[in-house]
Amino acid sequence: MSSTTLAAGLPLDAAARADLAAMAEDSIARGSKSFAAAARLFDPETRASAMMLYAWCRHCDDAIDGQVLGYGRGPGAGAASPAGRLATLEAETLAALDGAPTREPAFRAIADVAARHGLPRTLLLEHLDGYRMDVEGRTYRTIADTLDYCYHVAGVVGVMMAVVMKAKDGEALDRACDLGIAFQLTNIARDIVEDARAGRVYLPGDWLAEADLRPDQVADPRSRPVVAVLAHRLVDLAEPYYESAFYGLAALPPRSAWAVATALGVYREIGLEVKARGPAAWDARIATSRAAKLRHVALGAGRVARARRAAPRPRLPGLFTRPNAAD
Repeated sequence: MSSTTLAAGLPLDAAARADLAAMAEDSIARGSKSFAAAARLFDPETRASAMMLYAWCRHCDDAIDGQVLGYGRGPGAGAASPAGRLATLEAETLAALDGAPTREPAFRAIADVAARHGLPRTLLLEHLDGYRMDVEGRTYRTIADTLDYCYHVAGVVGVMMAVVMKAKDGEALDRACDLGIAFQLTNIARDIVEDARAGRVYLPGDWLAEADLRPDQVADPRSRPVVAVLAHRLVDLAEPYYESAFYGLAALPPRSAWAVATALGVYREIGLEVKARGPAAWDARIATSRAAKLRHVALGAGRVARARRAAPRPRLPGLFTRPNAAD
């Protein structure tokens, strides 16, 4: 790893950036195989920035949970409370953005991405606020509350990715946010039981009340038929967000659009599989096979072609409205 440190407001030199991009690519290959498959379709410069942005997000996620690449316990997991780790993440992220030297590759990576693409720090702080919701044990009374969480942990990442892909206008950023929210709704549906075992329930309280289900019953195997109905609702809720994201593909450069369209297909299929399996959806973690990922690469190319031929369509009414402060 290069020892080069970041100068305030300046991107890294080519050698240091190459080192960090390689580190980030290794991280994503081990931590998110679905995104890794799609990321190979980006042009080299966009791919490097996308990987480096992911590396920072992955580092933050692992630091809060005391894990490595989403699994187990990482070194120092018990060294501070989750709130303390979050405070450290925020302080070190802001310091890196201001040009302070840092030995942590993830902070050097995000500082480079922010400087190179003019990424507003407001977006980074909004993402960190998503972790704050977990740290503070936020409860979600309505689906609007759940969607607010989805925005902070994933929708804002979609916005940042769109900026990296040179999409600047508000409509394109809205569509990118929609895709991030769709991804997170899919993730919540797939991971309902695993999250509940860890004490995190993202299902809205009014849905639980309608189903006569308490939060502490979500992980109970006897609740699986009811949980399957609620997961079905989440997957259905994601559909208009996926549709909205489809109409945003035309605003992206061709290779970026192909990568995004591939990721859209991969993640949407995960949600459909949750629905198809019903109460058995949590007997084993749902994942997409290598053959299926390759199929979505081909389907993604066709999806981009259709999006470019399609007549413009306004976003559907009722979709989550992202904050506009960072535009």
